[in-house]
Amino acid sequence: MGNIIANLPYFIMAILAFSLLVIIHELGHFALAKFNGVKVHEFSLGMGPKLFGIKGKETEYLIKAFPIGGYVKMEGENDESNDPRAFNNKTPGQKLSIVSAGAIMNFILAIVLFAIIGAVDGYISPVIGEVVPNSPAMKAGILVGDKITKVNSVNIESWDDFLGEMSTNKGESLNIEVTRDSKAQKLLLKPLKDEKENKFIIGIRVSNIREKMSLGESVVYGFDQTATSARQIFDFFGSLFKGKVSVNDVGGPISIIRISGKAAQMGLTSLMMLTAMLSVQLGIFNIIPFPALDGGWIFILLFEIISGKKLNESKVAAVNYIGFMCLMALMVLIVLKDIISPMKF
Repeated sequence: MGNIIANLPYFIMAILAFSLLVIIHELGHFALAKFNGVKVHEFSLGMGPKLFGIKGKETEYLIKAFPIGGYVKMEGENDESNDPRAFNNKTPGQKLSIVSAGAIMNFILAIVLFAIIGAVDGYISPVIGEVVPNSPAMKAGILVGDKITKVNSVNIESWDDFLGEMSTNKGESLNIEVTRDSKAQKLLLKPLKDEKENKFIIGIRVSNIREKMSLGESVVYGFDQTATSARQIFDFFGSLFKGKVSVNDVGGPISIIRISGKAAQMGLTSLMMLTAMLSVQLGIFNIIPFPALDGGWIFILLFEIISGKKLNESKVAAVNYIGFMCLMALMVLIVLKDIISPMKF
C-alpha cells in the first residue's frame, strides 16, 4: 500500500502527459474547425461514459471515463447536413486543413518538447567513454575518445540519435563512422546477442560529455529529434511487417502509462522526452490511410482535390463506421494483451 501511495504522484504525472497528447491533437481539429466556420457540437477528452461536461455557446466540452483518446464532433461529419456551417458543406481544402490539424499539432508539440529539452539540458555528445573488453566494439576497432558521426549513412549528432538507431537493430551489421584525432574512420561492427538480457549489445559506454545549445540550436535540435523519432517509428513498422518484432514488444494505453510513470520517476526531462516521442507516434498513427483515422480522410480529400470528383458521402460514412468498429476491436485486444501479458521494460 505504501508503495502505491509513493508512486501515485508519478502515476498522475503519467496520466497528465498522456492526456496532453490527446488534448493537443483534438485542439488542432477544434481550432481549425472553428477557423473554417464549422459548427462543433462536442469536444471530448477520453472515451466511454461521460464523467462531466460544460456546455458552451454551441459546443459541449466533455471529460469521459477512459483516457484513451478523444474526439471533436462536428455538424455534418458523418452524415449529410444542409447547414451551411456543416463539415460536409466545406471545400475539400477546408476539410483537409481540419482533418490534418491534429497530427500536425502532435508534431509541433514534439518539436517544442525536444527543443525545451535541448535548451535546458543540452545533449550528450556521442563520444565513447569506455569499450568493454572482447566486445563487438573492441573487435571492430572502436577506441575510447572516438566520436560517432554516422551509423549506416545516418548522421549522428547526439547519443540519443545513436541509441535510436540501435533500438531497431536486430543483430544486423552496422557501418559506423567515427572521428578520431580529427580524422574520419569507417568501421564494420556486428552486435552480439546477450541471451541473458535477450537484447543485442555492442559493448560501449558514453563519456557523458554534455553540450550546451543556443536557442536557435535547440529549435534545430527539436526538428532533428522529431525527424529521428519518425524514422525510428517507420523502421519499427518495417520490422513489424517483416515479422522481426515480437508481440511482447507491442503495448497499449496501460503500457504507455506504466512506461510514462517510470519515466516520471527518472525526472521531468525523461518524461518530456517520452511524451515527445509518443506525440510523434500518435501523429504518424493518425495519418495512416485507414478508414476512421485522420489518414483515411486525408486520402479521400486528396483524391477529391486531385480528381475534382466528390465521393458519395453516405458510402464514405459507412466505410468510416466499419473502420471505427475495427479500431475499437483492435483497441480492446491491445488492452487485454496489456492486462494478460504486459510489456517488460
